[in-house]
Amino acid sequence: MQEYDPIFVVDDDEVLRGQIVSYLLSHGYTATGFPDVSSAESALKTQNCSLLLLDIMLPGEDGLSFCRRLRSRSAVPIIFLSALGELTDRVVGLELGADDYLVKPFSSRELLARIRTLLRRMDSLPPFPTPPRPVKAYHFSGWTMEPRTRLLIDPSGLAGNLSAAEFRLLRAFLEHPHEVLERETLLEVIQRRSADVFDRVLDVQISRLRSRLGESAKEQRLIKTARGDGYLFAADVEKETE
Repeated sequence: MQEYDPIFVVDDDEVLRGQIVSYLLSHGYTATGFPDVSSAESALKTQNCSLLLLDIMLPGEDGLSFCRRLRSRSAVPIIFLSALGELTDRVVGLELGADDYLVKPFSSRELLARIRTLLRRMDSLPPFPTPPRPVKAYHFSGWTMEPRTRLLIDPSGLAGNLSAAEFRLLRAFLEHPHEVLERETLLEVIQRRSADVFDRVLDVQISRLRSRLGESAKEQRLIKTARGDGYLFAADVEKETE
C-alpha cells in the first residue's frame, strides 16, 4: 500500500475518535486523533496531513467554520462526519469545501472505502489551483458586513458590532443567498452543538438579526421564513475580496 501522511481524526467523542484511529492503524494507515479544531490546527502547523476526518459539532470552533478557513489555503482532503444527514446539511458541507460527507452512525468499512477512494482521486488530480481571495466585505440592499471586524453597516453608514451568533448566522445567509437553509443546519452554525433541546434559540437569533437589519413588516424582510423547512435570505449579495 502506498504510504501517506497521517490521517487526522477531529472529533470530540473520545470513544468514537479512538475507534476510528485504531481501525485505520490496523489497516496500515497512520492516524492521529484530536478533540477540537484548535489542537488539530496546531498540529497542521508542524506536520503534513493526508486527509482530515472532521466532525461538524465540536467544542470551540465548529467544523464548518474550520473547513471554510482551511480551504482558503490548503487542498487537504476533508470528509465531514456528522449526525445531520439531511440533503441540505450535506450540500452545505460540500459547498463549504468538503470532499465527502458521511452520516453518523456509519460502518468502519464504509469509512475506509471512502478514504481509499478519496486518496486515490487526490493522487490523480493536478496541483491545487490558487485559492479564492478572502472576502473583505459583503454588500446587500445597501448594507455592508465586514467579516474581519464583525461590523454591520447600515445604508446610512451607521456601524454596529454583531454578536458571535448573529455574525455566524448572517454569514451563512450571505454565503447562500436565495437558498433555503434548514433549521438544523442553522442551529449547528449558531450553537456549535446538538440543539435538540434548544430549538427556540434559532427563532430568537433570527428575530434579533431581523431587528438589526431594521426589518419590521413581513413584506420588507430580507430573511424569509420557509415554513416547515428553515429560512431564506432574499437579497442579492456582492462579495468584495481583499
